[in-house]
Amino acid sequence: MKASLLKKYISFILLILILIACQSPAPISGKIEGILKKDLKIYLIQPENLKEVAASYFGKVIDSAVVNSDGSFKFYHFPKSKEPILLELALQLPDKYPTYLQTENTAKSNYMPILWQSGNTIRITAKIDEFQKSFSIENPSKINKTFLELRDINQKAYQTYLKDKNWDVHKGDQLLQKEHAILQYQQELINFADSTELLMPALLALRWVSPVYNYERVPEFLVNQCNKWKEKAPNHPWVKQLCEQSESSKLPVLLGDKFPNIKLPMITKDTLNIEKVLGNKLTIIDLWASWCAPCRKENREFLLPIYKEYHKQGLQIIAYGLESDEATWKAAINRDGANIWLHTSELQGDNALFLKQIRISTIPANFILNNKGIVIAKNIHGNALKDWVKNYMKNN
Repeated sequence: MKASLLKKYISFILLILILIACQSPAPISGKIEGILKKDLKIYLIQPENLKEVAASYFGKVIDSAVVNSDGSFKFYHFPKSKEPILLELALQLPDKYPTYLQTENTAKSNYMPILWQSGNTIRITAKIDEFQKSFSIENPSKINKTFLELRDINQKAYQTYLKDKNWDVHKGDQLLQKEHAILQYQQELINFADSTELLMPALLALRWVSPVYNYERVPEFLVNQCNKWKEKAPNHPWVKQLCEQSESSKLPVLLGDKFPNIKLPMITKDTLNIEKVLGNKLTIIDLWASWCAPCRKENREFLLPIYKEYHKQGLQIIAYGLESDEATWKAAINRDGANIWLHTSELQGDNALFLKQIRISTIPANFILNNKGIVIAKNIHGNALKDWVKNYMKNN
């Protein structure tokens, strides 16, 4: 009799617990507006390291939810952690893997990162065709509010500098125009990361600067972020990963560094020692190629007049050609009238040791050195280069 009553009591308690669980709010829930198809899914993804943040096809799917006909959805399965966790909500796209994130077109991004902590509930709303852009959180925490502010900065910068822009990188200076637009877009995110006092939003901004984890054009940004966060959060694993990526051996020569004193084979068959041929005031190390249209334009329209005007005042140009054919290289130099400054090449194309030593893979590129060989500017081109040199020579 007592055993029977005990079983009934236990069954009653279990029923109560089940009913309570069913009525408890889901840790993350929300509504998607504009639903037109059945069985649409939304995924909850956990990046497991810094490189997986805002990166397509990475991260671990920890839950999925079918979006109901009224647009509602709920997530119930979460990692056990006392610490806040960065998660990404990703809306399913046709014929794509659950971890596919639209990272190339910010205006159409199908995902949004949030910070979730055990015991908290988050309710979101978003439009199906503008998921990230329209993403909102009811009564967001300070960090999630900052994520939304960063999202707005990202969306605005993309709209301003990159949306609907097309460049033919094989013609004239359009490659440089594209790179300049990308840098302007990135600078908005860099400014945010440099100014925020919140780690996770800063790291998200860093990842949005380059989802493919290529910081060749902005290596100083990585170093600054490492220096900032290793003081504020030295034990965070993602900060350690950031600082590993920021090691000088993995980055191009930085502003403020002394340029390596490398010996290079010259077009004249002599060997050039960089330190021995520095200009008395300024030296431009120019990386170019005969097949690079923007490089050729830079030779003719900018480097040539700069050299003619300022060489006698202490300016030097050392050009390094990414070449494999000597005859083609020499012909391009002569056609551009560039044979009046120093030219070097190992004639190994992209496999050149020099590129590995200074850790560069993208051209056009340049390093501007003072008379001691210290890098004082980088990757300035066109009229901006002419103006920069003019100003420097005038004031030094």
